[in-house]
Amino acid sequence: MTRRRRVPAMAPEDRRAALIAATIPLLRAHGTAVSTRQIAEAAGVAEGTIFGVFPDKATLLRAALMSAFDPEPAEKALAAIGGTTSELRARLHEAVALLRAGMTANANLFTAPRELMTDDVEFRERMMDSRGRITAALAALVEPDRDHLRRSPRAAAQLLLMLVSVSVHRGFGLSDDFGDMDDEEIVSVLLDGLLVPSSLTPSTESVH
Repeated sequence: MTRRRRVPAMAPEDRRAALIAATIPLLRAHGTAVSTRQIAEAAGVAEGTIFGVFPDKATLLRAALMSAFDPEPAEKALAAIGGTTSELRARLHEAVALLRAGMTANANLFTAPRELMTDDVEFRERMMDSRGRITAALAALVEPDRDHLRRSPRAAAQLLLMLVSVSVHRGFGLSDDFGDMDDEEIVSVLLDGLLVPSSLTPSTESVH
């Protein structure tokens, strides 16, 4: 039998953060069916330790969801892309790869809020704020090329997020027409439209 790895004593806030960190990958893998026993084993603590920090399992899962959808890491990563290249298409390729990885990791969590967050105004507001912050970070990435675009950087950011979302979530259940879109096609559809590359004439090609 595998012995549970014990972790040293922690301050309450550190213990809370450690439990949340242990819960997120389990929530992604098992959804809300994850047990407190699984969480305790992953965190290396006794099951009762969880309830010394959180009043119940639902509260821990809610905190884990909040943390999983925290936009700050993506904001920082998108800001860093702005300093890696001056070419818009290359910047957007990096941004799309980053966003798709994050959305894919959290794909199974999008059903969990409906179970845990019914009538939870704070969670809905956080999700809206998160999307707004990611949109703003993308808009900042596009901003240097504002004069080459027919729409504002914010509008371009919103369109890009829509394309990334439907590619990860397979059209949100409406169809699977977008499931095979890769990073390059997403950027191309945003910048070049739906014409295949061989159909583009010099007058219709986008400014890079």
